[in-house]
Amino acid sequence: MKYRQSGFTLVEIAIVLVIIGLLLGGILKGQEMITNAKVRNIADQGNAIKAAFYSFQDRYRAIPGDFANAKNTIPGTSNGDGNGRVNTNDERGQFWRHLSAAGFITGNFDGGAQGNNLKCPSTRCPTNAYGAPMMFSWGNMAAGTRQQSHQLRTGRSIPVNVLAEVDRKVDDGVPRNGSFQNDRQAKNSTCATGSGAKSSYRLTTSNPEADCGGVYIF
Repeated sequence: MKYRQSGFTLVEIAIVLVIIGLLLGGILKGQEMITNAKVRNIADQGNAIKAAFYSFQDRYRAIPGDFANAKNTIPGTSNGDGNGRVNTNDERGQFWRHLSAAGFITGNFDGGAQGNNLKCPSTRCPTNAYGAPMMFSWGNMAAGTRQQSHQLRTGRSIPVNVLAEVDRKVDDGVPRNGSFQNDRQAKNSTCATGSGAKSSYRLTTSNPEADCGGVYIF
């Protein structure tokens, strides 16, 4: 009596491998699309805030947050000291309040006093694509320079590969050079290495999303 050995044929195995390949390709493509969407979100958000900042200046001849006549001009806001810098706790909180109350950005921010850190509540500061709070202040948080300037900080929790792509999209792709740099308070040495124009992002860093962030220099 002859027994027929059961099992998969080469054709059946090939079909299964093709299906697995298609599934893996779809997953990877989906992840790539999500990453690209977050890169665009962060870049667009930064560009929108920069545009709002300059539009506010054009309309009121003052800097949001620092505007000394804001209370009489924009209902529901408080005055800054008018020294040309957003450099006090009150002004850092009022910066977002001035922009939103004047209609330059969306959101309803309370305008409360805020320290120069990345721990601002969402009721006071906007958040990035990863849910981390952003900050605008006079300071030197850009990793490649000690020069004081107005700076928009993207907030933390951004994977280093996303931060690198944002840098390439809005500036030169170099973390410690140009108008967009990595944040010195957001695990600076973990997210990037080198100095100046020779610096680079640490794209092989494990779990980089723990603390990476960027800075737009105004």
